[in-house]
Amino acid sequence: MKLATKDYESKMQKSIGSYETELEGIRVGRANPAVLSKITVDYYGVPTQINQMSEVKVVDARTIVISPWDATTLKSIDRAIAASDLGITPANDGKVLRLTFPQLTEERRKELSKQVAKMGEDAKVAVRNIRRDFNDKVKDMKKKNEMTEDEQKQSEKEIQDLTDKYIKEIDAITTRKSKEIMDI
Repeated sequence: MKLATKDYESKMQKSIGSYETELEGIRVGRANPAVLSKITVDYYGVPTQINQMSEVKVVDARTIVISPWDATTLKSIDRAIAASDLGITPANDGKVLRLTFPQLTEERRKELSKQVAKMGEDAKVAVRNIRRDFNDKVKDMKKKNEMTEDEQKQSEKEIQDLTDKYIKEIDAITTRKSKEIMDI
């Protein structure tokens, strides 16, 4: 009985999706509302994402305007952004917050590129852990005589091929994001 790789492939795809979502939060010098996705504001005792309590608009290449639906939350949003690792101080005019993204320095670009590479390595580790889980299950099945040695070798080859495919995809995503950061 050969072990199906579909579930494990699905897990690998989710790891890559998670990696891509994480990359969206990296500020690359252009205004991108996704950088606010990790920031939560205490809204009546509930941690709430900024985009769920206000309108977030990109007005030009370097500016995001945040218009809270409840004006009383403006100061809370301001504090949450200032306390985050975003590195931008919001301009508060009493009605909206303006986030102006400065041009990235060469040093900051290199730092972000290293951060992207580390995140890529973490994603590869996640994919390899999925492969390891699969191989452990296959070895366990072989030990219990639920599969032949040929089926074990075939299953291990299939999961290795999938792992190689997704590692290449992670490398391509990492290279593309690093190039985007360095070319700004």
